[in-house]
Amino acid sequence: MPDVIMPRLSDTMEEGELSRWMKQVGDEIHKGDVLAEIETDKATMDLEAFDNGILEQLLVVAGALVPIGAPVARIGDGSNIVAEGAAPAAPAAPAAPAAAAPVAVAAAATPTVIPPADTPTPATPTAAQTGELRTSPLARKIGREHGIDLHTVAGTGPQGRITRTDVDRAILAQEAAASAVPTAPRAAAPAAAAPVAAAPAAVSADSVSVPVSRIRAVTARRLTESQAVPHFFLTNVVNVERLVAFRADVNESLAALGTKISLNDLFVRASAVALRAHPEVNASWGDGVILRHDHVNVGVAVATDDGLLVPVVTDADQKSLGAIATETRALAGLARTGSLSLAQMSGGTFTISNLGMFGIDSFTAVLNPPEAGILAIGAATDVPAVRDGVLVTIPTVKITLTVDHRVLDGAVAAAFLRDLTILLEEPLRIVL
Repeated sequence: MPDVIMPRLSDTMEEGELSRWMKQVGDEIHKGDVLAEIETDKATMDLEAFDNGILEQLLVVAGALVPIGAPVARIGDGSNIVAEGAAPAAPAAPAAPAAAAPVAVAAAATPTVIPPADTPTPATPTAAQTGELRTSPLARKIGREHGIDLHTVAGTGPQGRITRTDVDRAILAQEAAASAVPTAPRAAAPAAAAPVAAAPAAVSADSVSVPVSRIRAVTARRLTESQAVPHFFLTNVVNVERLVAFRADVNESLAALGTKISLNDLFVRASAVALRAHPEVNASWGDGVILRHDHVNVGVAVATDDGLLVPVVTDADQKSLGAIATETRALAGLARTGSLSLAQMSGGTFTISNLGMFGIDSFTAVLNPPEAGILAIGAATDVPAVRDGVLVTIPTVKITLTVDHRVLDGAVAAAFLRDLTILLEEPLRIVL
């Protein structure tokens, strides 16, 4: 009778919250069926079945916090069905090993809804009163990012577990209290007064507090990490006259297939070809060593309502333009609907960020750790040029490469950008 275990969904994951069961005891299960939703501090992911059979037992209830490797359900032939379901388990110790038993019941899965500020808080003992701190990874993360001491938060989940809603309520209460404090007249400081810490930004009556989504919170953390990386920038101006004409020819030939490529697809393919020719750029920094990667996986930054996501086109150097165009559109659609899997956002070795569609001439993109480089692409702009003694205009695009200086020196990065520029200006070489 095979056990369904809590999988490792990211490199940093130690435990996950089984937020919702999608199947019930007695259901027929097929390989690939979604059994449950797993919530980590990064995202909510699907738990898929790896066996066919009948779901005979649920070992944890919705909301349970489960360490990696612990069993959560059993699939069999239907002869050992346990209809009463999962019973609450004892609270889990911090940093439980992967082979530990299922942990305590957490709050039942609830939508991520910000409650009104005046919602009364149930009279549940706080962690400070009980001496215990039971909460999910996401609740801990949100609390840490907003400066909330979870020991002061009353948990409304089973056994007093602190849920996302509890933390959201504490954040709103904290913000309401801050905005209600009157600002006293500032006294003149003595000339020799010691320096004091800077005060937080003032909150006026018309200030609006916008809760941070998980994607925005993760983005903020990663970009903060990125700023600690020593990096530099290189910019080139690309004549895209031939590239634009090449795109038109390709789209005409692919019209019957219903496929259409964009300039960004051409940049993805050209970058992948250049990365294959410059393996030193297809690298990352890891624990004092430089890691050069065998696969060329190009991430494409996608703006969504919740924040920036970077789905990855794997083995982009081995795919045709048509395949890249189809894949990038599918990935962008999944990103905007919040349906990307962790696998579709993992394994990138280089990233492209394109703001040309917004009319931005040029910009510098922030590194996407641990990748050594990210390419920022601006809008196509007509510039004057003299051709055969005649003044003409040609379309150009400014591209800027942000580089991790720990991995690459200026000359190496410059050679990569030079060859990428040549590929873009002679687009037939992109597909050869």
